[in-house]
Amino acid sequence: MTDSAPLPLAGSRRPGTEAGPGTDRHGRGDLLLGTVAALFTLAQLVLVRPGMGLGWDETVYVSQVGTHAPAAFFSAPRARGVSLLVAPVASWSSSTALLRIYLAVLSGAALYGALRSWRGLFPARVLALAGALFATLWVTLFYGPQVMPNYWVAVGALAAVGCFLRVRADRRDRGAWWGLAASGCLMAWMRPMDAVWVVLPLCVLALVRRWWRPLAALMVGLVGGSAEWVVEAYTRYGGPARRLAEGSDIQGGLGWHLAAVDQLRSLGGRSLCRPCSGTLPGVAVTVWWYALPPLAALGLAVAVRDRRTTRTLVPLACAASAAFPYLFLIGYAAPRFLLPAYALLALPIADALLTVTGPAAGRWRPVTVTVVAAALAAHLAVQYEVLHRTVRRTTATHRDWSDLATALHRLGVRPPCLLTGPESIPIAYYAGCSSASVHGHNANTTRAAIVDAAREMPVAALAAPDARRPDYAQGWRVHRVGDVTLYIAPGASGAGG
Repeated sequence: MTDSAPLPLAGSRRPGTEAGPGTDRHGRGDLLLGTVAALFTLAQLVLVRPGMGLGWDETVYVSQVGTHAPAAFFSAPRARGVSLLVAPVASWSSSTALLRIYLAVLSGAALYGALRSWRGLFPARVLALAGALFATLWVTLFYGPQVMPNYWVAVGALAAVGCFLRVRADRRDRGAWWGLAASGCLMAWMRPMDAVWVVLPLCVLALVRRWWRPLAALMVGLVGGSAEWVVEAYTRYGGPARRLAEGSDIQGGLGWHLAAVDQLRSLGGRSLCRPCSGTLPGVAVTVWWYALPPLAALGLAVAVRDRRTTRTLVPLACAASAAFPYLFLIGYAAPRFLLPAYALLALPIADALLTVTGPAAGRWRPVTVTVVAAALAAHLAVQYEVLHRTVRRTTATHRDWSDLATALHRLGVRPPCLLTGPESIPIAYYAGCSSASVHGHNANTTRAAIVDAAREMPVAALAAPDARRPDYAQGWRVHRVGDVTLYIAPGASGAGG
């Protein structure tokens, strides 16, 4: 690698030196990055809408720290970082709108911090464009204000790689040392295994080059962030290996699966593609995904030409490593899984786009500017359309859950209460009830325990109209609400007709 030797960061100053023209450039650069982050926050509030309601996974995470409903079953693959992230709001307020606003502001600030961690490695205009490319993907806008861990792994990955390269360029950069440990901690706090995949190239590079101090700082962050997950693994699952094995079972068994096509299917706005079947979205929706590899390769070629290979090759390697398990080792797909890869790919792609539209394009510059501008405009239009459809469909689903919770209250199923059956977890949260399941990935009780609970509190079983009545619900009263059949236990429910 041509730029692997420690190099001074552009515009870095030592304590006691006088501010020069570079200070103004840094100020303008920070303002540019801050503008991108602020627009990202504003776009979330306008396009995703704070009143969208909570999704299935969100109700699980929020219920761990909130007071609106009892804590839902917390399965082995999950980590509690995102629950703690929202605790400052969720621990005292049940307002989904307030929670969305809090996360939108926080996600914008996190994007600014992650981009700023690359200052001195790329010009501010490259960082700003990279941030804009990442922030305008429908999946980024959709999940930025949600109580989900993937966006936070993405900004943690972006910051970790930038700080890693900065400490190699300037060992006296204290901010980069702290940032490296903190970003590693953030990733592991949110999803420990994702963090491992992201930093794998960094660890290999550090071992090969004997960069022991950066490796140690990164390890301190990863260990600190994953400590709670490890402790819980011993107290609830019999150790990390057992927890990983159980998590693998819940995810369908980790092994060789070609999930790249599944990821393509999810790009049309499917939040979870499991099982992943059906036709692929139109080429207008997926073309940007096909463009990622050649654009990344172009970014690498530009870096090699300009003799700054490392700072481009390292994020590309980390992006590939972060994406690998979700493209080849898991049997289903969700677009949010690849957010860390998209964040890391944005930098070399932005560098490539600014190069082909800059002075280096020569007499072809007017043509390349026109082509790139038209392509980006079309890309933004498609991303907006997918986001709009996804938000509308998701909001309708969450509204149905809320309406069903209202119907349960009207039928006498009020807190303290218990719901069982498919989709009982999110509906129980909306109703303020506990949830339980006797089979499947979220199994946490027995049929006998449900029967016993029905003697003490209102209990309802949810089922599809054509599904068999649960064997523990024999003799329970039947109600039909929309497309859901409710079996409500007699006695403690106190339900009216």
